[in-house]
Amino acid sequence: NRFVAVNCAAIPSALLESELFGHERGAFTGAVTQTTGRFQAADRGTLFLDEIGDLPLELQPKLLRVLQEKEIERVGGGRTLPLDVRVVAATNQDLWQMVQEGNFRADLYYRLNVFPIALPPLRERKEDIPLLVGYFVRRYAERAGKNIEHVHETTLELFKACDWPGNIRELQNVVERAVLVTDTDTLYLDGKWLRHAPAESSTARDGLSALAEHEAAIIEAALTESRGRISGPLGAATKLRMRRQTLESKIKRLGINKHAFGVEFPIPMRALPTVAASA
Repeated sequence: NRFVAVNCAAIPSALLESELFGHERGAFTGAVTQTTGRFQAADRGTLFLDEIGDLPLELQPKLLRVLQEKEIERVGGGRTLPLDVRVVAATNQDLWQMVQEGNFRADLYYRLNVFPIALPPLRERKEDIPLLVGYFVRRYAERAGKNIEHVHETTLELFKACDWPGNIRELQNVVERAVLVTDTDTLYLDGKWLRHAPAESSTARDGLSALAEHEAAIIEAALTESRGRISGPLGAATKLRMRRQTLESKIKRLGINKHAFGVEFPIPMRALPTVAASA
Protein backbone atom coordinates (compact mmCIF):
# COMPACT_ATOMS: atom_id res chain seq x y z
CA ASN A 1 0.00 0.00 0.00
CA ARG A 2 1.31 3.47 0.84
CA PHE A 3 5.03 4.03 1.31
CA VAL A 4 6.11 7.20 3.12
CA ALA A 5 9.77 8.07 3.72
CA VAL A 6 11.20 10.47 6.30
CA ASN A 7 14.85 11.47 6.63
CA CYS A 8 15.25 12.18 10.35
CA ALA A 9 18.57 13.95 9.73
CA ALA A 10 17.18 16.34 7.12
CA ILE A 11 14.37 17.89 9.19
CA PRO A 12 15.17 20.40 11.98
CA SER A 13 14.52 18.87 15.40
CA ALA A 14 12.06 21.66 16.24
CA LEU A 15 9.87 20.62 13.31
CA LEU A 16 10.35 16.87 13.37
CA GLU A 17 7.62 16.09 15.92
CA SER A 18 5.03 17.96 13.88
CA GLU A 19 6.34 16.34 10.69
CA LEU A 20 5.96 12.85 12.14
CA PHE A 21 2.76 13.16 14.13
CA GLY A 22 1.03 16.22 12.64
CA HIS A 23 -0.37 19.17 14.58
CA GLU A 24 -3.64 20.85 15.42
CA ARG A 25 -4.56 24.36 14.42
CA GLY A 26 -3.08 26.84 16.89
CA ALA A 27 -0.67 24.29 18.39
CA PHE A 28 2.18 26.78 17.93
CA THR A 29 2.91 30.06 16.20
CA GLY A 30 2.27 29.63 12.49
CA ALA A 31 0.02 26.58 12.85
CA VAL A 32 -2.95 28.11 11.06
CA THR A 33 -4.41 24.80 9.90
CA GLN A 34 -4.57 21.21 11.05
CA THR A 35 -1.78 19.13 9.48
CA THR A 36 -1.53 15.39 8.92
CA GLY A 37 1.80 13.87 9.95
CA ARG A 38 3.83 11.23 8.15
CA PHE A 39 2.60 8.47 10.43
CA GLN A 40 -1.02 9.17 9.59
CA ALA A 41 -0.16 9.55 5.90
CA ALA A 42 1.33 6.04 5.98
CA ASP A 43 -1.70 4.46 7.68
CA ARG A 44 -2.27 0.92 6.34
CA GLY A 45 1.12 1.14 4.66
CA THR A 46 4.83 1.48 5.43
CA LEU A 47 6.73 4.35 7.05
CA PHE A 48 10.48 4.41 6.36
CA LEU A 49 12.48 6.30 8.99
CA ASP A 50 15.88 6.95 7.43
CA GLU A 51 18.83 7.99 9.62
CA ILE A 52 16.96 6.97 12.78
CA GLY A 53 20.17 7.50 14.76
CA ASP A 54 19.70 11.25 14.28
CA LEU A 55 16.30 11.27 15.96
CA PRO A 56 16.50 13.77 18.87
CA LEU A 57 16.61 12.13 22.29
CA GLU A 58 13.52 14.03 23.44
CA LEU A 59 11.43 12.57 20.59
CA GLN A 60 12.49 8.98 21.16
CA PRO A 61 9.97 8.19 23.95
CA LYS A 62 7.17 9.59 21.77
CA LEU A 63 8.19 7.35 18.90
CA LEU A 64 8.41 4.40 21.29
CA ARG A 65 4.87 5.04 22.49
CA VAL A 66 3.57 5.09 18.91
CA LEU A 67 5.29 1.80 18.16
CA GLN A 68 3.98 0.21 21.35
CA GLU A 69 0.43 1.54 21.39
CA LYS A 70 -0.11 1.86 17.61
CA GLU A 71 -1.67 5.28 18.00
CA ILE A 72 -0.56 8.89 17.68
CA GLU A 73 -1.49 12.21 19.19
CA ARG A 74 -1.03 15.32 17.09
CA VAL A 75 0.98 18.20 18.53
CA GLY A 76 -1.48 20.36 20.42
CA GLY A 77 -4.15 17.67 20.27
CA GLY A 78 -6.01 16.01 23.09
CA ARG A 79 -7.10 12.74 21.52
CA THR A 80 -5.32 9.73 20.09
CA LEU A 81 -5.72 8.34 16.59
CA PRO A 82 -5.32 4.60 15.91
CA LEU A 83 -2.81 3.53 13.29
CA ASP A 84 -1.88 0.45 11.32
CA VAL A 85 1.64 1.18 10.10
CA ARG A 86 4.66 -0.99 9.39
CA VAL A 87 7.82 0.88 10.40
CA VAL A 88 11.18 0.30 8.72
CA ALA A 89 14.18 2.18 10.13
CA ALA A 90 17.69 2.58 8.75
CA THR A 91 20.92 4.11 9.99
CA ASN A 92 24.63 4.16 9.22
CA GLN A 93 25.46 4.59 12.90
CA ASP A 94 26.14 2.01 15.59
CA LEU A 95 22.92 2.29 17.59
CA TRP A 96 24.08 -0.05 20.33
CA GLN A 97 27.13 2.11 20.93
CA MET A 98 24.83 5.13 21.05
CA VAL A 99 22.73 3.32 23.67
CA GLN A 100 25.83 2.73 25.78
CA GLU A 101 26.80 6.39 25.43
CA GLY A 102 23.32 7.54 26.45
CA ASN A 103 22.45 9.03 23.06
CA PHE A 104 19.77 6.49 22.11
CA ARG A 105 17.13 4.87 24.31
CA ALA A 106 17.65 1.17 24.98
CA ASP A 107 13.91 0.42 24.97
CA LEU A 108 13.48 2.07 21.57
CA TYR A 109 16.53 0.21 20.27
CA TYR A 110 15.05 -3.15 21.25
CA ARG A 111 11.64 -2.19 19.87
CA LEU A 112 13.14 -1.33 16.49
CA ASN A 113 15.55 -4.25 16.44
CA VAL A 114 12.88 -6.92 15.86
CA PHE A 115 14.20 -8.02 12.46
CA PRO A 116 17.57 -6.41 11.73
CA ILE A 117 19.17 -6.54 8.28
CA ALA A 118 22.85 -5.63 8.13
CA LEU A 119 23.81 -4.13 4.77
CA PRO A 120 27.58 -4.50 4.22
CA PRO A 121 29.48 -1.48 2.87
CA LEU A 122 29.96 -1.39 -0.88
CA ARG A 123 33.66 -2.22 -0.55
CA GLU A 124 32.65 -5.63 0.87
CA ARG A 125 30.30 -6.49 -2.01
CA LYS A 126 32.18 -5.43 -5.11
CA GLU A 127 30.18 -7.91 -7.17
CA ASP A 128 27.17 -5.57 -6.84
CA ILE A 129 28.94 -2.61 -8.43
CA PRO A 130 28.23 -3.46 -12.12
CA LEU A 131 24.52 -3.99 -11.43
CA LEU A 132 24.20 -0.84 -9.34
CA VAL A 133 25.99 1.29 -11.90
CA GLY A 134 23.96 -0.24 -14.69
CA TYR A 135 20.76 0.75 -12.92
CA PHE A 136 21.95 4.32 -12.26
CA VAL A 137 23.33 4.80 -15.78
CA ARG A 138 20.07 3.71 -17.41
CA ARG A 139 18.12 5.92 -15.02
CA TYR A 140 20.15 9.09 -15.59
CA ALA A 141 20.88 8.48 -19.27
CA GLU A 142 17.15 8.24 -19.93
CA ARG A 143 16.58 11.51 -18.11
CA ALA A 144 19.32 13.18 -20.14
CA GLY A 145 18.15 11.67 -23.43
CA LYS A 146 21.45 9.85 -24.00
CA ASN A 147 22.26 6.37 -25.31
CA ILE A 148 25.10 4.83 -23.29
CA GLU A 149 25.69 1.19 -24.23
CA HIS A 150 29.23 0.29 -23.18
CA VAL A 151 31.82 0.77 -20.48
CA HIS A 152 35.56 0.67 -20.98
CA GLU A 153 37.17 -2.41 -19.43
CA THR A 154 39.71 -0.38 -17.46
CA THR A 155 36.92 1.72 -16.01
CA LEU A 156 35.14 -1.37 -14.75
CA GLU A 157 38.30 -2.61 -13.05
CA LEU A 158 38.96 0.80 -11.51
CA PHE A 159 35.50 0.97 -9.99
CA LYS A 160 35.91 -2.48 -8.51
CA ALA A 161 39.22 -1.40 -6.97
CA CYS A 162 37.79 1.70 -5.27
CA ASP A 163 36.78 1.62 -1.60
CA TRP A 164 33.70 3.88 -2.01
CA PRO A 165 33.65 5.36 1.51
CA GLY A 166 30.35 7.04 0.66
CA ASN A 167 28.86 3.69 -0.38
CA ILE A 168 25.92 3.59 -2.81
CA ARG A 169 25.11 7.29 -2.47
CA GLU A 170 28.63 8.22 -3.55
CA LEU A 171 28.42 5.82 -6.49
CA GLN A 172 25.03 7.21 -7.46
CA ASN A 173 26.31 10.80 -7.42
CA VAL A 174 29.33 9.82 -9.52
CA VAL A 175 27.10 8.18 -12.12
CA GLU A 176 24.62 11.05 -12.29
CA ARG A 177 27.30 13.68 -12.81
CA ALA A 178 29.20 11.52 -15.26
CA VAL A 179 26.21 10.85 -17.50
CA LEU A 180 25.75 14.59 -17.90
CA VAL A 181 29.25 14.99 -19.39
CA THR A 182 29.41 11.79 -21.46
CA ASP A 183 29.10 12.48 -25.20
CA THR A 184 29.63 8.96 -26.58
CA ASP A 185 28.01 5.57 -26.09
CA THR A 186 30.99 4.38 -24.01
CA LEU A 187 31.87 5.48 -20.52
CA TYR A 188 35.57 5.82 -19.75
CA LEU A 189 37.23 6.92 -16.53
CA ASP A 190 40.83 7.96 -16.00
CA GLY A 191 41.70 7.19 -12.38
CA LYS A 192 43.15 10.64 -11.74
CA TRP A 193 39.63 12.09 -11.76
CA LEU A 194 38.37 9.86 -8.98
CA ARG A 195 38.34 11.50 -5.57
CA HIS A 196 38.86 8.10 -3.90
CA ALA A 197 41.14 6.42 -6.42
CA PRO A 198 42.66 3.19 -5.09
CA ALA A 199 46.23 4.47 -5.03
CA GLU A 200 45.28 7.25 -2.66
CA SER A 201 42.53 5.66 -0.60
CA SER A 202 44.13 2.33 0.20
CA THR A 203 47.88 2.60 -0.23
CA ALA A 204 49.52 5.98 -0.01
CA ARG A 205 47.27 7.12 2.82
CA ASP A 206 47.68 3.96 4.92
CA GLY A 207 49.36 4.42 8.28
CA LEU A 208 48.94 8.19 8.52
CA SER A 209 48.84 9.58 12.02
CA ALA A 210 45.80 11.46 13.27
CA LEU A 211 47.75 14.72 12.86
CA ALA A 212 48.66 13.86 9.27
CA GLU A 213 45.04 12.96 8.50
CA HIS A 214 43.96 16.32 9.88
CA GLU A 215 46.58 18.10 7.77
CA ALA A 216 45.46 16.18 4.69
CA ALA A 217 41.83 17.15 5.31
CA ILE A 218 42.77 20.85 5.49
CA ILE A 219 44.75 20.64 2.25
CA GLU A 220 41.95 18.77 0.49
CA ALA A 221 39.46 21.43 1.59
CA ALA A 222 41.69 24.14 0.09
CA LEU A 223 42.09 22.15 -3.13
CA THR A 224 38.34 21.72 -3.35
CA GLU A 225 37.78 25.45 -2.94
CA SER A 226 40.44 26.29 -5.54
CA ARG A 227 39.22 23.62 -8.00
CA GLY A 228 42.63 21.94 -7.88
CA ARG A 229 44.59 25.13 -8.58
CA ILE A 230 47.75 25.25 -6.46
CA SER A 231 49.50 28.51 -7.38
CA GLY A 232 48.17 31.98 -8.11
CA PRO A 233 46.09 34.40 -6.02
CA LEU A 234 43.15 31.96 -5.91
CA GLY A 235 45.27 28.83 -5.53
CA ALA A 236 45.38 26.47 -2.58
CA ALA A 237 48.90 27.57 -1.60
CA THR A 238 47.72 31.16 -1.22
CA LYS A 239 44.71 30.10 0.81
CA LEU A 240 46.92 28.04 3.10
CA ARG A 241 49.60 30.78 3.26
CA MET A 242 52.47 28.54 2.21
CA ARG A 243 54.90 28.33 -0.71
CA ARG A 244 53.81 26.33 -3.73
CA GLN A 245 56.80 24.00 -3.41
CA THR A 246 55.92 23.32 0.23
CA LEU A 247 52.34 22.48 -0.64
CA GLU A 248 53.41 20.23 -3.51
CA SER A 249 55.71 18.38 -1.12
CA LYS A 250 52.94 17.91 1.45
CA ILE A 251 50.50 16.69 -1.22
CA LYS A 252 53.01 14.06 -2.32
CA ARG A 253 53.89 13.01 1.25
CA LEU A 254 50.24 12.70 2.31
CA GLY A 255 49.21 10.77 -0.79
CA ILE A 256 46.63 13.32 -1.92
CA ASN A 257 45.36 12.93 -5.48
CA LYS A 258 45.54 16.56 -6.55
CA HIS A 259 44.06 15.81 -9.99
CA ALA A 260 40.76 14.83 -8.39
CA PHE A 261 39.99 18.43 -7.50
CA GLY A 262 40.21 19.93 -10.97
CA VAL A 263 36.61 19.05 -11.82
CA GLU A 264 33.45 18.60 -9.86
CA PHE A 265 32.69 15.11 -11.11
CA PRO A 266 34.21 11.68 -11.71
CA ILE A 267 32.76 9.13 -14.21
CA PRO A 268 30.83 5.81 -14.01
CA MET A 269 30.41 2.44 -15.67
CA ARG A 270 27.51 0.05 -16.14
CA ALA A 271 26.76 -3.69 -16.27
CA LEU A 272 26.72 -3.74 -20.06
CA PRO A 273 29.16 -5.03 -22.71
CA THR A 274 32.68 -3.75 -22.03
CA VAL A 275 35.10 -2.23 -24.50
CA ALA A 276 38.53 -3.85 -24.25
CA ALA A 277 41.43 -1.83 -22.91
CA SER A 278 43.08 -1.83 -26.32
CA ALA A 279 40.01 -0.26 -27.97
